[in-house]
Amino acid sequence: MDELSEVAGAIADPVRREILVMLRHTPLTAGEIAARFSISRPAVSRHLRVLRESGLVRDEQAGRHRRYSLVPSRLDHLATWLARFEERRPQWSQRLAALETEVHRARRDRGREAPASAPCTAHHPGKDTG
Repeated sequence: MDELSEVAGAIADPVRREILVMLRHTPLTAGEIAARFSISRPAVSRHLRVLRESGLVRDEQAGRHRRYSLVPSRLDHLATWLARFEERRPQWSQRLAALETEVHRARRDRGREAPASAPCTAHHPGKDTG
């Protein structure tokens, strides 16, 4: 399996993505990670094993515990691949900004064209006004 598929497969699960977010700022033990989920500790251990085998996290023995930390460089290849799709986003942003400008301009112009409120004095044929 290539690196991109391996990483994408590892982050396909929402629990594993949440674990990566947890590890973004600080290493945590398996127990600290498991305490934040409603799933069983063995299930969290299986998720950690997938993340470790994909190279997204590393673990080190810290006394009786294993401390897990994020390996952000493993996300580089996926980030590069995803960035190819970002090229189109500025175009859409510019187009939406232009549309917003046109909407505001049309509203402003419509406000200028509206006649001042005045009582209607038009004569209606066939109606007796007197």
